[in-house]
Amino acid sequence: MYIWQHSAWPEFRWNAEALLPLVAEARFRQGRFLGTMAAAGLETRQEAELSASTEDVVATSAIEGERLPPASVRSSVARRLGLPQGGVLPQDSQVEGIAEVVLDATRHFQAPLTEERIFAWHRALFAAPGKGPDPIDIGRWRTDAHGRMQVVSGVYRGGKPPRVHYEAPPAAVAGREMRRFLAWFNGDGVPPDGLVRAGLAHLWFVTIHPLDDGNGRVGRAIADMAIAQAEGTGQRFYSLSSAILRQRKGYYDALEQAQKGDLDVTEWLGWFLRCHRQAIAEAEETARRVVGKARFWAALDAGPRPVNERQRKVLAKLIEDWEGPMTTRKWVAICGCSADTAQRDIADLLQRGLLRANEKGGRSIGYDFTGP
Repeated sequence: MYIWQHSAWPEFRWNAEALLPLVAEARFRQGRFLGTMAAAGLETRQEAELSASTEDVVATSAIEGERLPPASVRSSVARRLGLPQGGVLPQDSQVEGIAEVVLDATRHFQAPLTEERIFAWHRALFAAPGKGPDPIDIGRWRTDAHGRMQVVSGVYRGGKPPRVHYEAPPAAVAGREMRRFLAWFNGDGVPPDGLVRAGLAHLWFVTIHPLDDGNGRVGRAIADMAIAQAEGTGQRFYSLSSAILRQRKGYYDALEQAQKGDLDVTEWLGWFLRCHRQAIAEAEETARRVVGKARFWAALDAGPRPVNERQRKVLAKLIEDWEGPMTTRKWVAICGCSADTAQRDIADLLQRGLLRANEKGGRSIGYDFTGP
């Protein structure tokens, strides 16, 4: 028996006393982290938001088995945030679509969640030709024209059918169920704690499973929107989807358990709150890196002698996810300069203590970055 088949559906219940420690810790971590970001400089906040939003777009797609190029995602997100890094790469319609959904959910959290808005998100997700099962209903509630909506795994082998993890309510009631869900989400009744509300919203939406495809991505965007409403800010400095991706099996197991249980969703909400805690912890580490980079550049620019443009270009690469030592040959390739010029630039950074020679020596000598 699925949760939506209970006579009291959708009157969810949970053990508030059991969840209280998790809610209290989540509020503390959330407040501490947001306070740290509020005290950071504008450029630091912009970089943190760009990193978190990029992670969110990549991760929410990866949960569904779709791999998006991070560089294209970062370029798309930066353009939508009005940052100078935007638009440096050609636009990819698949990347553009999911970036639009993720950012609309958080940046415009104060706008109501409506059927039309969800349909617009759905059209954005499947704007790229050939994406998703063909044909599917796009920009409307599913019709079940090709059979009941089921979540399955495996394939037919030796006459054994795939495993059915979940079966959604009939398409005939999807519109009615969504009207009830949207009324609740938009303020019908007294809302629970903000993070509990986000967890309930995600479970409720994916249980209705109102779309032919993309329910997980839209459902996570709705959870992000609920969290943004609880925080009262349109800026997202951490990625819930990234934390879910790292616990992907646990995510699907927790959903399946909740959807096959009764209306007590305490276990699901506990899992969701712990996942949010992990997202904050990961964001704190990312923020430390972002702040470290900002302080590095500020100290460098405040020094008695600024670095030249070639040195700045290479240092920017080394600060990111650069692998291996820097060499004169690599410097020449990056900057398009002569070997003599590269050696002078490197010697200057060695003197400043920003590079150190590795132990290889000889003609294969390389240099390691000593900064953040």
